[in-house]
Amino acid sequence: MNRRTPRAAATGRSPLWRPMFRRHRRQLALGYLLATTHQVCEALVPVAAGYVIGLAVASSSVPAILVGVGAILVLFAVLASAAAYGYYLIGKAAVTEAHLQRVAVVRRILTDPSVGRDRQAGELLSITSSDTQGATQVMETVGSLVAATVGLTVAAVVLLRIDLVLGLGVLVMLTVLVGGVRLLSPYLERRLSARQQAVGLSAAVASDLLTGLRSLRGFGGVAEAVRRYRTASRLSLEATVRATTSNAVVGTTSRLATGALVVLTAAVAAGYAVEGRISLAELVTVIGMATFLLDPISGITRSVQDLAVSWASGRRVAELLTSSAPPTAPSHGRADGPLRLTDVVEDGLGPLSLELAPGELLGVVTPDVATADTLSELLAGSRAPAAGTVLLGDVPVADLDPGSVRSRLLVEPHAVHLLGGSLAAALDTGAGDGQVDLPAALDAAALRVDDLTGHTGPAGSGPPALSDIALLDHGANLSGGQRQRVALARALLADRDLLVLRDPTSAVDAVTEDAIADGLRRVRAGRRGTVVFTTSPLLLSRCDRVLFVGADGSSTTGPHGDLLALDAYRSVVLR
Repeated sequence: MNRRTPRAAATGRSPLWRPMFRRHRRQLALGYLLATTHQVCEALVPVAAGYVIGLAVASSSVPAILVGVGAILVLFAVLASAAAYGYYLIGKAAVTEAHLQRVAVVRRILTDPSVGRDRQAGELLSITSSDTQGATQVMETVGSLVAATVGLTVAAVVLLRIDLVLGLGVLVMLTVLVGGVRLLSPYLERRLSARQQAVGLSAAVASDLLTGLRSLRGFGGVAEAVRRYRTASRLSLEATVRATTSNAVVGTTSRLATGALVVLTAAVAAGYAVEGRISLAELVTVIGMATFLLDPISGITRSVQDLAVSWASGRRVAELLTSSAPPTAPSHGRADGPLRLTDVVEDGLGPLSLELAPGELLGVVTPDVATADTLSELLAGSRAPAAGTVLLGDVPVADLDPGSVRSRLLVEPHAVHLLGGSLAAALDTGAGDGQVDLPAALDAAALRVDDLTGHTGPAGSGPPALSDIALLDHGANLSGGQRQRVALARALLADRDLLVLRDPTSAVDAVTEDAIADGLRRVRAGRRGTVVFTTSPLLLSRCDRVLFVGADGSSTTGPHGDLLALDAYRSVVLR
């Protein structure tokens, strides 16, 4: 089976369905064949039962009756085995495809920054989990639909052979029934799509509120947060009630119509038997077939509803996978040179010209956080300057694709996000080819494992392994300074040519900060350039140069000791 993750290049009613079925075509073909075999065998059970009863009435031959009963048992064994293995294959293909869809969605979210700009985190989570599951449900739905259709066809042929008028009547009524249910599908689909959107919005609001729970409690915004979530949840509830009501209307209508069809078929067949138009065996077959028809007809109508659900989920997944980022101009030249800013002008900044030399440790001091945000966004390429250029080598950073920028430049934000359930997982960058080893990174970040756990074991026992140190959500069981040092160690392990740090020591004590300053110079020496946004005199004193951006946007560069002569600089770093 082809294990490639789905691509977003398909078109048609559902951009996902065609490649989805193509990837699992062999497994699904066998699964659908076995599911159809199960349904055909079920359709033949009334025929076999009618034959055995007719044989018993006509001949009273015990051996013949036993052979007939044995044949029915074999028929049941075949239909049970076919159903078990067939639906196993179909289910396996569906869960495998759901996994591939989740991987594709997560990869798109992580690699394309434009994907998350118009969507909240909770909505992305809803698409990744429930919508990918719903989209792949179409595989099971199609299997049920194919099997039910073939079983229904076999039943119709049997009824036509018994009596043409009776068979045609059943077929006409079935056509009207299925067609009527199909007409309700767009109405149901709209309701289900609205429900999916509302549920995603509710999840997004909940995710955002939980992320900022501590801040909400701090400034007393819990009541307002509850009100906002109640509003979003109420909209989700109303959409769900509307969708459930529509689903119930479709289901109830189909079941009532199906029941009426079965009763009518049995009544007409009984009348024909009384008239002598059909035999007793055929009467048994018709009544059994009328009862059997309940399953494929219900399966077809249920499949119509399930296809609507799958389509609504698949459309949300496809919209995310097929959304395209704004086109960027093709870049020319090499992006493996130094980082340079040439006559850069932006809000509260500039004109600024600067070049970061290989191996240089550059401190940056700004009068406010907004200016630091602007400058770090310019360096990362996520923001284009109003004037001037930010070059990586001889290529503007804004013209490079995000992957090229991330392979050379890492901007570590001040807000710490630790991923994984253990310290080892949180420190695993996935790069695997950096020149900085784990002990060196931990030492540079002044991060001692035994300090994290309060290790007081016997002498010589050593600290616990990193994989044994559990982390709660985002490292909630660590102090602010510990989380900051773990994030710094992770950034050093990534070993990018250019590293930008935002206040990496704001939550540590002076002794630890001094150790980090020495470790940072030691690990980043050589070819690696480092930019540190900070107002810490300890860190700034270790920098080769310091860039000071004044309140008017003007900039001054020099050693920390020389810049202390400036009143504006001194008021920022010595307060």
